[in-house]
Amino acid sequence: MRVIVIGAGIVGLASSRFLLSEGVRDVVLVDRAAGPGEGTSFANGALLHPSSVEPWNSPGILGYLLRHFGRDDAAVLLRARALPSLLGWGLRFLRESSPDRFRANALANTVLALHSLRWMRELGVEPTRFDHAARGSLMVLREAKALEAARHWADELAGVGVRYSMLDRAALLRVEPALAPVAEQLAGAIHSLDDETGDCQGFCQALATDLVAHGVETRWRAEVDGLEAGRQGVRAVRLRDGTRISADAVVLAAGPQSAALARPLGLRLPIRPAKGYSLTYAIGPESSTPRVPVIDRDLHVAVTPLGAGTSRRLRVAGTAEFCGDDLRIAPERVANLANLATRLYPQVIQGADAPRPWTGLRPVCADGRPLVGPTRLPGLWLNTGHGHLGWTVGAASGHLLATQMAGKPSAAGQVDAFAPGRFGL
Repeated sequence: MRVIVIGAGIVGLASSRFLLSEGVRDVVLVDRAAGPGEGTSFANGALLHPSSVEPWNSPGILGYLLRHFGRDDAAVLLRARALPSLLGWGLRFLRESSPDRFRANALANTVLALHSLRWMRELGVEPTRFDHAARGSLMVLREAKALEAARHWADELAGVGVRYSMLDRAALLRVEPALAPVAEQLAGAIHSLDDETGDCQGFCQALATDLVAHGVETRWRAEVDGLEAGRQGVRAVRLRDGTRISADAVVLAAGPQSAALARPLGLRLPIRPAKGYSLTYAIGPESSTPRVPVIDRDLHVAVTPLGAGTSRRLRVAGTAEFCGDDLRIAPERVANLANLATRLYPQVIQGADAPRPWTGLRPVCADGRPLVGPTRLPGLWLNTGHGHLGWTVGAASGHLLATQMAGKPSAAGQVDAFAPGRFGL
């Protein structure tokens, strides 16, 4: 069996590795970039966080978008130019923001994320190759009422396996002393014990090297022009340079480009791009700098330490912007993110050199759950639509896809929750 996987981010790479594990020996990995992990996986938030995989369309999202329309300090920003492309998709996005639907989607993602931590180990990448650490994460809250509400949600997540402990202010500072300058502003925190951190691009590079060593064929700088479908289904991929690659099956794991590649075949994927920003600060080995990832729920920012010694750095992430396919870095959005990081870690950020900004497009599915599995077109499989969760659930979705392609039951028991068929695909 020959399988073409389009997309060499974490999702496509994990899919390829688990296909090998299921006995597929002829895998061709195709990506338009010069190497692995150079798209949405390049400089994401660096958090593997089963504790926080809620979709962005939480209850009340419509009111939030309207109140913050066009504002550069909005956590979720809607640009006017993106409105035409969001009309049909947006209705489903809003419908899924009802409390019951939101809860169901969040819990499905949580189960997948917990499985993903296990399947990350199965991918066989040594922790030192991607600055891996398993220190949990801290969600800090600034008001007692918000802390209590977060505890109730943490109790709900505990029902599906997420472990946590409640921290008052004193206990919080024992876990993360670097928060001392803003301690008086914090009511406490939830310490999610299973969350981990790591450099996603470093992981992608290491995994791609291993895949090549196991016989996977890689095609870099290979722009896909289209997928060929006939009576037998999808059986070939055409590249812009005129190359035609035939196969028994094609896996579409191209993130935000997936919708455009599927559209000529009559499949309208419910995916839209949301631009995310990150800043990376070099911070050095000082003991007073952060050591545990922190998510500030009120500021809508996550700050994650990476690396060790002189290579230590902070990854700051926390915004989403619906602006179509625009990948330009907006100085206003960078300034806003830097300001949020400064409010959380004033001494650390003010003492650091200028950060390295980055932006990438996250493929957001209308219901907040990825699309993993077969389509109605024989030979075409999807593993896309992960939004901001690709790094957190990529290993599990790759395993879920590979077991389905091998005709085996999924250990995660999540086939229906992520099946493309829920959208008639």
